[in-house]
Amino acid sequence: MKRTRAGHGPASAFDANRPRAVIATIAIALVVSATAARAAPPTPADIATLCASAEDQSHCGRLVEAWQMPRLPGLATRSGDELRVALFPSGVATFRDEVRITGAQTYALWDALDRINAVVLFTTDGDRSGFLLVMRNNGRQVRLPSEPVLSPDRQYLVTADFCASGCDNEVALWRVTREDVRKDRVLRPDGTWNDVVASWQGPDRVSIEYQRAGSDAAQRIDVPLADPRWRPSR
Repeated sequence: MKRTRAGHGPASAFDANRPRAVIATIAIALVVSATAARAAPPTPADIATLCASAEDQSHCGRLVEAWQMPRLPGLATRSGDELRVALFPSGVATFRDEVRITGAQTYALWDALDRINAVVLFTTDGDRSGFLLVMRNNGRQVRLPSEPVLSPDRQYLVTADFCASGCDNEVALWRVTREDVRKDRVLRPDGTWNDVVASWQGPDRVSIEYQRAGSDAAQRIDVPLADPRWRPSR
């Protein structure tokens, strides 16, 4: 089972049948401070290399984290099962991996969206996986179904959440403000889409690449933000 993505996420090196296995998307499709270096999110090729010997999706997340931390100095530190994310201008958000009866709940540093002063973590909870956006100015946390892609004008994030079971099967726009990120509008197809990738073609247009169920032909649509196909989020 594949879960598709907005940005570069992982595609599966592990056999999925997992409702929210971002590894099934992690290996397809996963301001530090004024002086910190910027890093890009891992590409599918990066993930395939980093996670080639990973035991599961949480292990893959840790491998990506170990690769990202030197590229994002001062942003986060790890001590055993505890991940500490530096807030800005001060403070720390702490995330602790836990093992439960239903499976492990884990967090791993994935990327930094420095233009909105936010950090993206890769998360697992049992056989489900996703992403967590942490706003560094106030510590607010927003759960996202797939890796987000920021619009050029920093006003929106876009995510694509598609799979056979357990997904919302929608492309979503998330409104970004200084204090919060909230789901604003969604686009739901009239049929089944697979291998969906959403990206930005300027500040007011989303490009969506996908395959229809039963077809290997790649298709693409460009959807302006003013298009009536966007519906208010419920």
